[in-house]
Amino acid sequence: MHATTEATTTRLNKTLKPHWVWAIALGSAVGWGAFILPADWMGTAGPLGALIGMTIGGALMIVVGVSYGFLARTFPVSGGAFAYTLVGFGRLHAYICAWFMTLGYVSIVALNASALAVLARQVVPQVAEMGYLYTVAGWDVYLGEVLISTAALIIFAALNVRGSGNSARLQFYMCVLMIAAVLAIVIGVLASPQGRVSNIDPLFNPETPALAGVLAIVAIAPWAFIGFDNIPQTAEEFSFSASKAFKLIVWSLVAATGLYLAMILATAAGAPWQAELAKQPVWLTADVVTAAIGPIGLVLLCVAAFMGIATGLNGFYMAGSRVLLAMGRAQMIPSSFAKVHPKHGTPSTGIWFVLIVCLVAPWFGRTALNWIVDMASIGFTFAFAYTCLCAFRMFQWSGTKEAVPGSASTTRKLLAGAGVVVAIVFTILLLAPGSPAQLSVPSFIAMGAWILIGVVFYLLRRRHSSSVTDDEVDIAVLGSVRPEWVRSL
Repeated sequence: MHATTEATTTRLNKTLKPHWVWAIALGSAVGWGAFILPADWMGTAGPLGALIGMTIGGALMIVVGVSYGFLARTFPVSGGAFAYTLVGFGRLHAYICAWFMTLGYVSIVALNASALAVLARQVVPQVAEMGYLYTVAGWDVYLGEVLISTAALIIFAALNVRGSGNSARLQFYMCVLMIAAVLAIVIGVLASPQGRVSNIDPLFNPETPALAGVLAIVAIAPWAFIGFDNIPQTAEEFSFSASKAFKLIVWSLVAATGLYLAMILATAAGAPWQAELAKQPVWLTADVVTAAIGPIGLVLLCVAAFMGIATGLNGFYMAGSRVLLAMGRAQMIPSSFAKVHPKHGTPSTGIWFVLIVCLVAPWFGRTALNWIVDMASIGFTFAFAYTCLCAFRMFQWSGTKEAVPGSASTTRKLLAGAGVVVAIVFTILLLAPGSPAQLSVPSFIAMGAWILIGVVFYLLRRRHSSSVTDDEVDIAVLGSVRPEWVRSL
């Protein structure tokens, strides 16, 4: 066995408690969008259309979560969908899956940092809008907001390097504060004189067919709920049985869906939504909440939004660095990514890499960054499809001999198959011409560029990768050679 392969088998410390892992997933799924984008969603589908679309999206993610939960229990290692794809379909497919996942995680870290600057524009504009630099795709870039985003990126990178237990504990406290703030906002708006159910009329956007509007909201589910897959990403660090992974996935998705619905309801019920949208407000939710509750409402909303942004930054630093760790173990990228910090036991190389890449993003403006994030939704659907296909192969029909406990279940096999269909539907919604959720032209260009870079990098590493056997890769990524029952699939 190569010495480099032996070095990559160092495992991460098992420091994560169940409620911390739940918070990692919830905080990653509920980011800035829940507090800034309800007006956009209502403008697309109307209040009821947005509520229905988000509910369907959350339910579909639970279907996908069945496969993630089973595979996280069976292969409790870092890498999540990358490790599962490696087992089910080999190194090439695992590389494709991880390449898109990495882009998705990194871009969401960058987007959350830029969202903090957007929040600062509303709260302390004299700081955020200090030092105008230039305009990119209609977005004015200021030195103040660049510095705010940069500071946030550095702080959370340093926090993650110093230990996953510390960052996960903080994640839980921030999630509790976010939930409390959202509950106070919803109760306050509905109990105020301005809060009326009649404000939700019309239920759907009259200018868009109801079904098209709902589908447009459903299509953003891979982006809106992607944080749930941070649970299998951190499975190697569980201080508890990996059999709890599926329950944690379900409860994180239920909580995330509830928070999304709560913020849509608060925004829609606080004032007649069509009249408010006609004013073209910068932040409609803030206007509505402030009018209904007063300054305390704005404070609560800013607290909730800040917690959502901070938990997104924290959670996706963890997820992105774990994918890079697994790719480094497989020697698809330089082996330095497979090393863990000698003192803190964290994948520090991957964390610093994510930081360096993201430090470039604030200088390009939020509009340009949105193109990349929109395109990254396709990458997450690839991960969904690969994971569900792998689980479908491993699940057995009821009555057959179980390869692993819980694998002989017709229901679970059908749900894994349904997860594949869900991933295909998401792909069609995002790519098909004429789809209400089709990606923009800049997003398609960004996707093409990323694919080209991935092909070039793969070809550059191909000679080295061919010198490493499949068994060596298995030992590095999975901790052992894959069992015979997997080889026989």
